[in-house]
Amino acid sequence: MAPRKDERRLRVGVLGCGPIAQAAHLESAAKARNADLHAICDVAEDLLERMAWTHAPRRTFRDYEAMLADPELEAVVIATADEFHVPAALAALRAGKHVLCEKPLGVSVEEVEALGRAVRESGRVLQVGHMKRFDAGLQSAKAFVDGEMGECLALKAWYCDSTHRYELTDAVQPLIVRSARARRPGLDPKADLRRYFMLAHGSHLLDTARWLGGEIVEVEARLRERFGAHCWFVDVDFQGGALGHLDLTVAVRMDWHEGVQIYGEKGSVLARTYNPWLYKTSDVEIFHEESATTTRVLGADGHFYRRQLEGFADAALGRAPLTGASVDDGIASVRAMVAVAQSVRTRLPVRLAEASGELR
Repeated sequence: MAPRKDERRLRVGVLGCGPIAQAAHLESAAKARNADLHAICDVAEDLLERMAWTHAPRRTFRDYEAMLADPELEAVVIATADEFHVPAALAALRAGKHVLCEKPLGVSVEEVEALGRAVRESGRVLQVGHMKRFDAGLQSAKAFVDGEMGECLALKAWYCDSTHRYELTDAVQPLIVRSARARRPGLDPKADLRRYFMLAHGSHLLDTARWLGGEIVEVEARLRERFGAHCWFVDVDFQGGALGHLDLTVAVRMDWHEGVQIYGEKGSVLARTYNPWLYKTSDVEIFHEESATTTRVLGADGHFYRRQLEGFADAALGRAPLTGASVDDGIASVRAMVAVAQSVRTRLPVRLAEASGELR
């Protein structure tokens, strides 16, 4: 069945035709009810041609500035390596385009704060690609926390990648097409695994914890590296007074292991989240103390990437407020990652307000 489409749709261009674009963003633009894949851009001509045949955008570009100069283009999805996120977003804002930027927003506190100022001056919408905010199960938890739970006592969250994840993802993802001509960062992002795992996975964990638990004020982190695995345990002080404990482990010798547990005044939350490429909504059990009952939303639509694009498009078209991660949320996530890394090095608590510099 062809996807239902609104009469007025946001004309989107995707920057980068690499793995995340192929696995998530190109298909999302085709399926979104309120967006169209207007353009794609990549310096690798062979990759650009292959994706154009597959996804049929109206226009293709090898030069990003040329795509931004297209007067019909309204928004850009930035699906590039992390270090290119901020420069690409700034260029899009200067061209008057809305921006959906893959997470993390950037790699240093200073660059993302500068981007925040540019967003506020531009009047455009910038959303960060923390797509777990569009998981219907986690959204039910958020609604309960904000509307019914009362005070939060504590939050525990864990994000544990698995040694078997590529067997799973290779089976369910489209075959990723690669090009020797693709533009890559100056240094291999995986040369420093501590940094790579924090940017790739820690950004998700910290954003989810902050979204559900409130502003993070301070972190105290420990890291162990054994038999090729990395394990961060992070104690968190939330602004509202709740305690937090976060577990980021890459990779556990078991299945994918991700979830959240929240203890509140008028109930509790227990969430199990699946590998995102299964497109399966989290199993979230909400216990309501007043009625002594447990509820769980089905969440049949688990295409988080399409749902995040639709939320972004609604905001960019002026139909609804931004419900995804804002530029301020993206800044807070980068601050938290930098603070965690600093705490590991110093073996001391670090307040997020005092975190600065690049993640290292």
